[in-house]
Amino acid sequence: MMTDSMRHQGMRKKLVEEIKQKGIADEKVLDAIGRIPRHFFMDNAFLEFAYQDKAFPIGSGQTISQPYTVAYQTQLLLLNKGEKVLEIGTGSGYQTAVLCELGARVYSIERHRELYERTKKLLGGMNYHPKLFFGDGFNGQPSFAPFDKILITCGAPDVPEGLLKQLKNGGIMVAPIGVKEQVMYTILKKSDTEFEKIELDRFRFVPMLEKKVR
Repeated sequence: MMTDSMRHQGMRKKLVEEIKQKGIADEKVLDAIGRIPRHFFMDNAFLEFAYQDKAFPIGSGQTISQPYTVAYQTQLLLLNKGEKVLEIGTGSGYQTAVLCELGARVYSIERHRELYERTKKLLGGMNYHPKLFFGDGFNGQPSFAPFDKILITCGAPDVPEGLLKQLKNGGIMVAPIGVKEQVMYTILKKSDTEFEKIELDRFRFVPMLEKKVR
């Protein structure tokens, strides 16, 4: 049985202060990070590291993102409660939990079956109920489109056109674009043919692999 002790809660409080110092200003995002037991998403061997502001391996060649990165991307989405969000790359489920905690209706795709199965069980056990899919994130979920917001949590070589089509007009996509190093972009869809692209900071993400489902 997973426990969230006073010690964990204290460590989480410190983590929230740390990412606040690094420039995360959205109180709702900070509160969500403060409420979610990050150690639930990690191997027991990493328990001592769960509240450091670092990424860690979670198997299948994937990582649980750095809390600062999760908060940074979430803040850029300008989320409103009840909005429909498509997440590309469920991974550990930590980012998914943050979106759920903020009241989003989350649709999330994971291409590694082992991660998909594990995360589905974990999130359900934590009383989060996103719609999770096993498959290729490049394809998105056209049958559930359009989405208010789209979040890509892996490094995409370029902006996936198919996903932009699934974004509603007035919607926002947040995506790290690049191969060895990624530049974070927010893309505002003004109409079916008009997009405003804003270039932000540099990050390093695991790559988004097209047509590879394991």
